[in-house]
Amino acid sequence: MAIYGVLGDIHGNREALEAALARLEALGVERIVCVGDLVGYNADPDACVQLLRARGAVSIAGNHDLIGTGRLGFERCSNKAMHSLKRTRHTLSRETAAYLAALPAHHRLEDDVLLTHGGVRDVQQYMTRPKHLEENAAYLARDFPGVRICFYGHTHEQKVWEVSGDGVRDLPVAEGVALRRDATYFINPGSVDASRKRNHKLAELAVFDSGERRVVFHRVPYDEATTEAKARDGGFRIDRWRDRLYDVQRRLIGPRHVEGGSA
Repeated sequence: MAIYGVLGDIHGNREALEAALARLEALGVERIVCVGDLVGYNADPDACVQLLRARGAVSIAGNHDLIGTGRLGFERCSNKAMHSLKRTRHTLSRETAAYLAALPAHHRLEDDVLLTHGGVRDVQQYMTRPKHLEENAAYLARDFPGVRICFYGHTHEQKVWEVSGDGVRDLPVAEGVALRRDATYFINPGSVDASRKRNHKLAELAVFDSGERRVVFHRVPYDEATTEAKARDGGFRIDRWRDRLYDVQRRLIGPRHVEGGSA
């Protein structure tokens, strides 16, 4: 049993990651885990991986990590994601690429705690509706017997879903959540990277006390202007003309073969 800082969807955002790590340090949290998507969207994938490795973080692979290292294609990517990941493929150091390529799909943190990225059986599944949670609770019971707490990412939203005999409940997260032993939970710490968010530009994270079975959520400010400037200057942001070009290429030849001039 321990206290963990839970991160996810960092997406190469060094400024946001440094802010999140500083908050965990201020809270005295030493054990750090990441539910994937270390890279993508932003200009510092190598630095983010180095920061996590220096802190001894336990990480799993997200879909951006898989696509960024060529283990998944672009078929289910938006144009924005595809464009940034083409750039990521060309900027990753060999050391970073090798590290990402070795990340597992899941990690059992404790006997009843699992890390995944999207769905239990589909790294690119968005778990956003009760039916998704019911489906994945069944997968969890079959694939990882005994697990009752599953941390996931991908949706970029702080969430606690409770699955029990009473159905699926979307629990409020503002004051933290105590976890029952007779229910199954799917918990999203939120996204460290806020570049895709419209309502705020804050790095999100969670702190999980496995002894007390309680999770508390945090949001911290970061230097978003610097992140955006580096992403733009580094070719990670798509312009409207290339966005349209990708749409045409997808219709003609499919997303796997779309070429990006910046990548």
